[in-house]
Amino acid sequence: MRIAIMGAGAVGSYYGGLLARAGHAVTLIGRAPHVAAVLRDGLRLQTLAFDESVPMHASVDPAAVAGADWVLCCVKSGDTEAAAAALRPHLAPGVLLLSLQNGMDNADRLQALLPQQRVRPVLVYAAVELAGPGHLRHHGRGELVLGAGPDSAATASLFAAAGVPVQVLPDLRAAQWSKLVVNCAYNALSAISRLPYGRMIRGPGIEATMREAVAECLAVASAEGVTLPADLWQQVRALADAMPTQQSSTAQDLARGRRSEIDQLNGWLVRRGEALGVPTPVNRTLHGLVKLLEDPPGEPPLA
Repeated sequence: MRIAIMGAGAVGSYYGGLLARAGHAVTLIGRAPHVAAVLRDGLRLQTLAFDESVPMHASVDPAAVAGADWVLCCVKSGDTEAAAAALRPHLAPGVLLLSLQNGMDNADRLQALLPQQRVRPVLVYAAVELAGPGHLRHHGRGELVLGAGPDSAATASLFAAAGVPVQVLPDLRAAQWSKLVVNCAYNALSAISRLPYGRMIRGPGIEATMREAVAECLAVASAEGVTLPADLWQQVRALADAMPTQQSSTAQDLARGRRSEIDQLNGWLVRRGEALGVPTPVNRTLHGLVKLLEDPPGEPPLA
């Protein structure tokens, strides 16, 4: 298979690296330092199971997607429209485009802008980071979740052959909501505190704040007509014990001086709450604090 990764950050590099290691012709499209390192030395995949360099093609030019059978879109949610515009001139009709992105509506946004392609949402559960140009570090998990459909069996089979666990669900919507709830509970607090989950959750009042954020998410989901697992809070809480050294993607973005996806996480939840008449004060506060860290207001002019 010819596979292009649009947005070769941590997630894109991890799955692109595993697919290339399994023998597929993978092209990473990403930032210049990462691309240069991959072209020179291959991608170092430092996982819990192995540590090796995987040779593959890489480019800074979106035109490198030309000829791909599959495209994995792994850009930040705020870059979805720009990515679609960059891809559009180079894709043949009918290419399978998998959205491995945080947030609730990226696949819909891609499909609206790329009507000739087959766009499918994919949920990602992987603790990964770019430790440096050309160096991917895997901290845990790595499974993907797909919705049932005409492409799901072939998609799951190809990923599974590359060592990626895949689950196919009849209805992906509840799973998307469940992941959003986890992100709303952890991402902002990890970014604000600059702490890994295990230390963060031990802070005074933090577990109670997380529980309140989750309760707001459940209220908005209920108003949306989505039924979520009764033990979802327990699942959320267990993540800190399962991945105590992990920091959120939002924390990693802020540490690198980049904009995060907080508008598509707590911010999205706040907007849906407003539309449905459900108050979300905790999520609003978390969203606002991260936005302040992303783009602090300038000093007022001197009188």
